[in-house]
Amino acid sequence: METWPPGVEEHAVFRALFAASPDGLMLVDGSGRICLANPTVSQLLGYANEELVGAPVEMLVPDAIRPRHAAYRQAYGSAPRARPMGGTATELVARRRDGSEVMVEIALSPLQPLGLPYTMASIRSVAEYPRVRQALQRARYSEHLAQLGRIAVDALDPQEVLQQAPVIAAQALEVELAIVFLLDPGRSTLRVAGGIGLLAEEGLGAVVPNRPDTPPGFVLAEGRPVVVEDYGRETRFAVPAAYRREGLVSALSVPLSDRGRPVGALAVRSRQAKRFGDAELRFLESVANLLGTCLQRAQTEEALHHSQRLEAVGQLTGGIAHDFNNLLTVIQGNLQVLADLPAVTDDGFAPQLVAAATRASRRGAELTGKLLAFSRRQMLQPASVDVAAMMRSLADMLRRTLDQRIRIRIEVAPDCPDVQADPAQLESALLNIAINARDAMPEGGELVFEAAPLGAVPPELRRELEEDGAPPDPDGPARYVRIAVTDNGVGMPEDVKERAFEPFFTTKQAGRGTGLGLSTVYGFARQSRGALAIDSTPGRGTTLTLILPRPPDAPEGALDGDAVVETVPAGLRVLLVEDDAEVRAVARRFLTDLRCRVVACASGEEALRHLREVADRVDGGGGGGGDGERPQLLVSDIALGAGMRGTELAGAVQQAWPDIAVLLVSGFSAELLGSGPEAALGWELLPKPYDRTALARAIAKVLSR
Repeated sequence: METWPPGVEEHAVFRALFAASPDGLMLVDGSGRICLANPTVSQLLGYANEELVGAPVEMLVPDAIRPRHAAYRQAYGSAPRARPMGGTATELVARRRDGSEVMVEIALSPLQPLGLPYTMASIRSVAEYPRVRQALQRARYSEHLAQLGRIAVDALDPQEVLQQAPVIAAQALEVELAIVFLLDPGRSTLRVAGGIGLLAEEGLGAVVPNRPDTPPGFVLAEGRPVVVEDYGRETRFAVPAAYRREGLVSALSVPLSDRGRPVGALAVRSRQAKRFGDAELRFLESVANLLGTCLQRAQTEEALHHSQRLEAVGQLTGGIAHDFNNLLTVIQGNLQVLADLPAVTDDGFAPQLVAAATRASRRGAELTGKLLAFSRRQMLQPASVDVAAMMRSLADMLRRTLDQRIRIRIEVAPDCPDVQADPAQLESALLNIAINARDAMPEGGELVFEAAPLGAVPPELRRELEEDGAPPDPDGPARYVRIAVTDNGVGMPEDVKERAFEPFFTTKQAGRGTGLGLSTVYGFARQSRGALAIDSTPGRGTTLTLILPRPPDAPEGALDGDAVVETVPAGLRVLLVEDDAEVRAVARRFLTDLRCRVVACASGEEALRHLREVADRVDGGGGGGGDGERPQLLVSDIALGAGMRGTELAGAVQQAWPDIAVLLVSGFSAELLGSGPEAALGWELLPKPYDRTALARAIAKVLSR
């Protein structure tokens, strides 16, 4: 029956449907030529419609697979069949006009059964899925923060960080302009210290008055992030005419600070309106924190004597670590929750994207651990480490990064046992030694990693081991493992070798080293109840030998893996205290997944009020179920903003309600030391970032005491 409105032709309706489809649609003939393409394809791939029509479909295929695509197309043409979106686990990539690539889903609908010699291809960008887009965004931000963190650690000149921070911020946020302003000594003007896409009026070295009516001056006056949705409607400060001339529309600015004192501002600007939201704000604040602490390091190192410099580096990395680990806790936690959602697990592409984002966030966590290890401010997390596996992984990385003239060889004894050490710090120690070896072989050479059980401890190291709690018979059967790194470089004279482990001692040229490398390795070895020895001869090379203990025998019934989850009793009443709302949400979700009953508070003061209210109800006879029951476990972050610290809260809870178990959480374990060494006694510490299994394991350990 004819159902079209009067005057409307059937073919016009179908052409309108084709053009209006939110998916990209292309009609392809048997020879692989594009006969029709709708506007969505043009928008997605960057081609004008007239460029697509008549072109071979291989034009849209990446170069790497183009030679094989014609064969695939011919095979499909011989047996055409419908293939819906999401029907394959293979990642598909389309090539855009500018040469970039975009991940897509492609559905094929053959029209041959209808008597038409065509196939209709539907194309959709995977990034259009909201959850995937958010995961990709978080992974991109995490990767760029890790990149800037590596630069911050390696750079000896703060100017390098000032140049790279805006570049990385602009790349991550995909904006046209990023700029860093620093206060001049008199604090009356701000100087452009770095940037990308700079305007002529704001070139490097340009000076802007530090007044509330200027864009950077307003940020410093406010002392908090400033978002500009549209410069055309901005009234809080005077908008320079150059901004409008260059088509800038929106902006996001955050203050830079040094120990709470404003020292400048970091801004990003876009030619799109309302470009910046909460995710962009959190990322730029993390960049600003990292940049601010780098500037703090440079100023502190100039002001302090050698005996104070290690503390300065600790303050630098500590300032980075807490914010960074909170960010990573949110990213990793949400990714873990996201990975379990049916919408993701049932999708052909989403699990791979979530896994990629998780790997990127783990790299960020590893970077934070290395920052803390560098400053010697991380509480060790000893574990059983497979030395052979770690050496192979490290060697693979070094082969890609060191001078290609340096040959790397690994020699691990077949009977070499694991060692008991912090994995991240052990890797950092070996990396420090390898970098020193590289510098000792400017013309290339050989770098050898060795590991074997140690039968007898060298006499010169026995005293160190005994001081660090070695067993009564340190020469017992294979109690220790010998890890040696040998180079055939320039070697060290005796006077240099004697001072090699001194903090800040270096023989490198000014600006080429801090003198902290071997000092940090030595400190790690001693903290791990091991030792470090050096053997070097001028002109013949150097061997650094780490002696580390084997893991203790595992106790019977030791818990491992997912079995730990079963030890968290169902219905466990938990009082959760965390000042960061997003971290609090992640922790609450994890605890709920572990079948705990959770009451969440944003501060220590709020938590104590809740406990007193519960106590009053119980003592007054009005107790009952739900929130009226006293918590069995306190899970609290250590740094809780401006109020009570987590260690203070734990002490108050233990004194008033000794039956409540305590688990402390921290992104920077030196916070414990800041409250006094005794503050950590008797309490379990869970480092950030953590996942659900790590939280369950920590809870099980606390409850088993």
